[in-house]
Amino acid sequence: MIVSPEGIQIDAVIFDFDGVIVDTEPLHHAAFQRTLEPLGLHFTWQEYVETYIGFDDRDAFRHAFSAKERALNQDTLRRLIDQKASVFNEVIRSGVTAYPGVVELIHLLHTNKMPLAICSGALRSDIEPILEMLKISEYFKIIVTADDVAASKPDPECYELTFQKLVSAHNHSFSKGTTIAIEDTPAGISAAKAAGLMVCAVTNSYPAARLEQATFVIESLTSFA
Repeated sequence: MIVSPEGIQIDAVIFDFDGVIVDTEPLHHAAFQRTLEPLGLHFTWQEYVETYIGFDDRDAFRHAFSAKERALNQDTLRRLIDQKASVFNEVIRSGVTAYPGVVELIHLLHTNKMPLAICSGALRSDIEPILEMLKISEYFKIIVTADDVAASKPDPECYELTFQKLVSAHNHSFSKGTTIAIEDTPAGISAAKAAGLMVCAVTNSYPAARLEQATFVIESLTSFA
């Protein structure tokens, strides 16, 4: 158990991935553009920030096609998801950067035997290579991704499943009321809160005013604990 700067008891921590552990959103945007531009589809960085952050790849492609009034069948959707994943893995080979304080925080929580998990709208194939690069993969035995759920955030399914896996792995030693999600987007906050969890929002992707539905908001994970 740890106590947050706001005096809140925390017995388990669930991290979002993109925008919380690593600054991969520009890399995802680039991968989407390389995949969509040959089809005459694209969206700007501003559109990505305003609309697409928080979507998993399925919903991002669906929205991109819908916005241009283009049809998208399941076979094409699967092909585009695979293509974008391949491009993304090419892009990250040049290296990724963890946000300030996050790797140190993960080490600290693990040392204190805090149950940890990742709940992300990214694909598992996007996440695992980066965890290896940052040398923190051993700390996350539970990872729930877009591969595991039918709907993306703000749907709470991903957080419900992550919490179930955490309590199962740790013999129900904590509750939703003492489990906190660390998020960077309004959609992520909505998903975690709808699942009954506390939320710490970090202003990596949005200003504090856009994250006010969280339990509390911090500028950096250097001040989480």
